[in-house]
Amino acid sequence: MAAGVATYELRFDSGRVCLDLLATAHPQEHLEDPDTLRAWLTGAGLVPAGTRLGGIGPACVAAFRELRADLWQLTTGEPGRDPYAFDSALGRVNALAADAPPAPRAVRTEDGGLVRALYPEPGCPALLAAVARDAVDLLTDPVARSRVRQCEGDNCPLIYLDTSRGRRRRWCSSEVCGNRERVARHRRRSMAKAL
Repeated sequence: MAAGVATYELRFDSGRVCLDLLATAHPQEHLEDPDTLRAWLTGAGLVPAGTRLGGIGPACVAAFRELRADLWQLTTGEPGRDPYAFDSALGRVNALAADAPPAPRAVRTEDGGLVRALYPEPGCPALLAAVARDAVDLLTDPVARSRVRQCEGDNCPLIYLDTSRGRRRRWCSSEVCGNRERVARHRRRSMAKAL
């Protein structure tokens, strides 16, 4: 992905920032370099637009990819199937969550309004901690955990939090996977009528 890519291209609104991170691997790798990681951090709402992120380098990109792999294990894996892998991922996420996340503060704008800013400039450990803490909150909340779903679309691995009325959401996106399913169903019916 190009360095100047827009943040909306890197963000999938899953309902939780830790699940949004999982989407950065689909349909291909999106966290390719520090610029795309910075764009994702802003697009996911972890940092306000315009926040300096000078400490984000290749090592931080690798750390976010590792966190993403651990989150995948924890959200899609069953603890009993491979207890060692699950516990290892859980240990790494807990270790990252132990760091302090970025500290927010209110800053007055030129017109007298207030906006959110982070102080000091957040480093990689603080940003990883914010995502890891969100994961810990999700994993330890039985109600939220029961709402975690995987998209039923063909070949779509995206995970989301089902907050729909009746908890009947089937796809990561009605406009993308849902539309594909409706088009495929229409084609199947049309083909059946033609025979």
